[in-house]
Amino acid sequence: MASSTSLNGGSLPFSSQRLYNLAQQLRHYKHPPCSLDDAEEQIMEETAGKVVTQVGFQESVTPVIQNPEKFRPKRAAVLICLFEGDAGDLRVILTKRSSRLSTHSGEVSLPGGKAEEGDKDDCDTATREAKEEIGLDPSLVNVVTVLEPFLSKHLLRVVPVIGILTDKKAFKPTPNPAEVDAVFDAPLEMFLKDENRRVEEREWMGEKYLLHSFDYEAENKKYVIWGLTAGVLIRAASVVYQRPPGFLEQSPKFKFPRVVDNNTVMR
Repeated sequence: MASSTSLNGGSLPFSSQRLYNLAQQLRHYKHPPCSLDDAEEQIMEETAGKVVTQVGFQESVTPVIQNPEKFRPKRAAVLICLFEGDAGDLRVILTKRSSRLSTHSGEVSLPGGKAEEGDKDDCDTATREAKEEIGLDPSLVNVVTVLEPFLSKHLLRVVPVIGILTDKKAFKPTPNPAEVDAVFDAPLEMFLKDENRRVEEREWMGEKYLLHSFDYEAENKKYVIWGLTAGVLIRAASVVYQRPPGFLEQSPKFKFPRVVDNNTVMR
């Protein structure tokens, strides 16, 4: 059994040589430069409590104004937890939000949420939220890299964290009923394929962009993976498989308004 050291420290084993090699590959990944300096970040309250929204774009295609008094996004993180399926494919753990939630109820999302004061970094935020939402023990996750931050509809800065589940048999999903209705997994490579994909063209501030949706069925249940979650997974699959998607992404070169407040959203 191969082993390696996680970004969070410590040595974790991998269940296959393929996962070990993937971890080594991803540790060398460097995401494009962001448009907002981390040192300038301040807390700006944002209406959505969890990281689920209609649309989200890589921060490198959304140049923000370098003015901390005007644009101070609150930070969040999501966990892209990968494991090797029985058929040998790479799969990612997803959740369906509780139907009782007041916002984005019933939507598919990655485990994750806003950073809290005690979090050491984005990896800590993502693994803590995964434990709270679906009972995923952080000791089972080997964090290997972080992707380029995304900006959500409400201008929340979302950092995707990629981790590898070291022992899938040891993970027994225990969804928090207050937040999650279901836990399921999907093949990561599907987010590079045109199969089961729908697309809608939208416009914001004179710039057109494409909103991608993927239809997926697991255990006789149908799910729609779209918006920010779909965007993050398209990017993650591109990095993992080292190839672009087989369809046009069309992310716009957005410029933000001069004044950004709690009521500013991307539509």
